[in-house]
Amino acid sequence: MTKIVIGCFLLFLEVGLLTAQDTILPIWPKEIPNRIDTDEREVKEYSEILRYRLVQEPTIQVFLPAKRSANGKAMLIFPGGGYQFLAYDWEGTDVAKFLNAQGIAAIVVKSRLPNSKSLIEAHNVPLQDAQRAMRMTRANATTWNINPNEIGIIGFSAGGHLAATLGTHFNEGVYAKQDNIDDVSARPDFMALVYPVITMKEKTHQGSKNSLLGKNPSQERVEYFSNEMKVSANTPPTFLIHATDDTAVPVENSLLFYNALRANKVLASLFIYPDGGHGFGLGLHNEFLKEWPNQLLTWIGSLKTKQ
Repeated sequence: MTKIVIGCFLLFLEVGLLTAQDTILPIWPKEIPNRIDTDEREVKEYSEILRYRLVQEPTIQVFLPAKRSANGKAMLIFPGGGYQFLAYDWEGTDVAKFLNAQGIAAIVVKSRLPNSKSLIEAHNVPLQDAQRAMRMTRANATTWNINPNEIGIIGFSAGGHLAATLGTHFNEGVYAKQDNIDDVSARPDFMALVYPVITMKEKTHQGSKNSLLGKNPSQERVEYFSNEMKVSANTPPTFLIHATDDTAVPVENSLLFYNALRANKVLASLFIYPDGGHGFGLGLHNEFLKEWPNQLLTWIGSLKTKQ
């Protein structure tokens, strides 16, 4: 009898962990694809912001709003860091908390970075993790009180490139199926790209390009990851934010993507600020920039009437 009680308690605890707020789940519960065993270790460091480097086991961290305030929407969050690290709180968990306060479920993606020696085809790894993270979120929609048709993504800088890559390559088979979750659509329902790296061509962020593709990539690979060239009529509606004086990721990245969206008749909004530089996150310390999160919320709320 005691064993039965303990077993029931453990089952209850396990279910509770899967449904509770701020849950961390592995993206790949079985075998992590495109990976080799090495002596490399993941690095977690804090200097003003929390950074992860050399991610070994990709995860999603699930932040759920209180049920009474939940509106059924969700967003996956891809922090930036030049494909060299993840600015995990500044462009990840801080954003999740903001979204939760608006009734939106938030899923922070700790994806692998292509500068790790534990990888085989490093350039494919971020997209593999992003596709799987989206499928996991959609597969858990009922459990997490999410509408499976209102799941968006938001990415910052190199995380914006990963988000745009997911938004333009969601249908491509980049890893072998592991379970039924991989039958679920990886298409985001909408995208928000904040000072994003978009192109791998002339106006790219060279650090992100070098980390993702190496210093001498083929022309074919450069074009594959230049997301302005991969926009189609099925690309999700997109919200873009950039500052004119961004010296790290030129504003032309957002302009290229916006023009491609327009050419394919995809719903798009572009906000360009005169100043703000790069990496401003939620923009809390700038009188103009601090309004962009609210503009995003207004845009998301308008999607149903425009689609």
